[in-house]
Amino acid sequence: MTAIDPECTVARHLALRLAELGITHLFGVPGNHLGPFLTTLRAEGDVEWVGTPTEGGAGQAADAYARLHGIGAAAVTYSVGAFNLLNACGGAYVEQVPLVAINASPPYEQWQNYRALGLLTSHMSPRAESNLEAYRQVTVDAQVISNPGLAPGQIDAALTACLSERRPVYLEVMEDLWDEPCPRPEAPLVRRDRPFSARNQPMLDHAVQAVLALVEERPGPDGRPRPMVWAGEEIDRFRLGGQLTDLVEATGVPFCTTVGAKAVVDEDLPQFHGVYNGKASHPDVHAVFKEWATCRIGLGAWSTSKNLGGEQCVGDDWVMAARGGVSVGTSYFPDVQLEQLLPALQDALVKAYGSGGLEADYYAEAHAHHGPSAHRPAALEHHRASLRVGRSAHRHGEHLTYDGVFDRINHFLNHDTGEDWTVVSDAAFSLIGSMNLSLPAGGFLSQVSWLSIGWSVGAATGAALAPERAEARPMVFVGDGAFQETCQELSTHTRLGLRSVVFVMDNGHFYGIEQMLVHPSYYAGRDHEPDHYNVLHPWHYDRLADVFTGRDTPAHGAVIAHAAELDELLERVLDPTDPLNAGPLLVRVRLHRHDYPRAMAYKVPKKKEQGNG
Repeated sequence: MTAIDPECTVARHLALRLAELGITHLFGVPGNHLGPFLTTLRAEGDVEWVGTPTEGGAGQAADAYARLHGIGAAAVTYSVGAFNLLNACGGAYVEQVPLVAINASPPYEQWQNYRALGLLTSHMSPRAESNLEAYRQVTVDAQVISNPGLAPGQIDAALTACLSERRPVYLEVMEDLWDEPCPRPEAPLVRRDRPFSARNQPMLDHAVQAVLALVEERPGPDGRPRPMVWAGEEIDRFRLGGQLTDLVEATGVPFCTTVGAKAVVDEDLPQFHGVYNGKASHPDVHAVFKEWATCRIGLGAWSTSKNLGGEQCVGDDWVMAARGGVSVGTSYFPDVQLEQLLPALQDALVKAYGSGGLEADYYAEAHAHHGPSAHRPAALEHHRASLRVGRSAHRHGEHLTYDGVFDRINHFLNHDTGEDWTVVSDAAFSLIGSMNLSLPAGGFLSQVSWLSIGWSVGAATGAALAPERAEARPMVFVGDGAFQETCQELSTHTRLGLRSVVFVMDNGHFYGIEQMLVHPSYYAGRDHEPDHYNVLHPWHYDRLADVFTGRDTPAHGAVIAHAAELDELLERVLDPTDPLNAGPLLVRVRLHRHDYPRAMAYKVPKKKEQGNG
């Protein structure tokens, strides 16, 4: 039995465990119930408290931090804070992000008073388990800590579950327990992955053989196999980027990624053919993925509506290896883990086709097979080059469009800027527009399944503070409606001196994506007025920089509407002596209300041609 250590408290035990996990920053909104823990946290000195204007923003920051670092944490106060954090925790649960949600609750004696007398104090609910029950829906472990002797076991079990399941956990700690003595941490926390045993080997072998059979059974017209890998979110969540790189380099197999796994590996790899996003894909990418490749091997990819971009299902010429199993056409192989599948598949493909035997440039092959076409790139490098020449592809003085902005940003990011950047994209048109940017490994963050609008602004805080990307500047793309949800999180950027660049895509104070989803005919010019509920109150977004500026914490705002103004602004962003770069830069990008990214054109009905009678 572990003895109580009078020098260790519940608060110190938790603080030591967070530091052990390499968590350098804890995000949240304080309250009286949380105060004793934050005092201990500061005394320990290993984890820095980052107060944010909202609990939702704290959760967004912790989410992005965890995506880069492997685990993140947010702390709030009971009920009023916890229910505000719940949305971010729900997103982390759906998108498989390890997040520790710490909720400081009223003291034990107040709960005793309530049970005896019905006395409710601040933030309490007549349902004592209200917070716990809510968080049980979006966590893999949820604990209420009311006994200091049991606290170490509960804390350690929850944190181990967070590491092992790669999903959020919940710790509710009563205020008067923080300073109570308890056993100090002993053995280090260890991830408990599902074991791979002799029982699993035959199933893994059968899955690999089924993938090989699918590849072999579906050759192209020249008789050669034409598989394409579709790398997805679990490659990122399980930290398998190295294994993916080994597989594509050893076999030569071309690959795309999902939007959610964009930049999980370096997009300059010669085997990388783009981001596949269903009908919203770049036309070149869609053509090689769906038409030239004869089978598709999803590795860690989720078949969500966002990843499939308007398509409703995958076909019998697909492999989908995710969520602990592998489907090959209509066959399913349960309990096959991605970490074992990737090297086994690599070995099998090399044995069958030789080292680099699947190497192919599907753009070049399609061009050669079908003959010249103005709409078909001659090779992969030609396709990449066409994406990167945005600056010269648009007239200098023309009004900006979504595509014009992202074309020019791509040109900017793919020339030596002297800076590293982490692109943080919000939902909707911002995400669709940014998915074809060419980026290095780890250079892109987005929330592609939960799609909570405004996520990006708070997430940029966590991205900037994660040790893995601490030298990179955040570049945020967020719609005007989304920004109105979380604009105050720019205050945290300013307070911390983050040199973020936040582009607010202002398409005339308008929920463009909602209009596109409900009545896309508006974009075909058939409807004169948008749906009234999609019209926002107009803001001067750039002026918020002045609101958040402090005496020693500058922030700047800018408004751009034309290509020349964007080019000039980007040149200033590269100048370390320019005052714009002393803190966050908030850029209002003025766009026409009828504009939308070209990738969404498949949703817009075509105008009917006028007949003669």
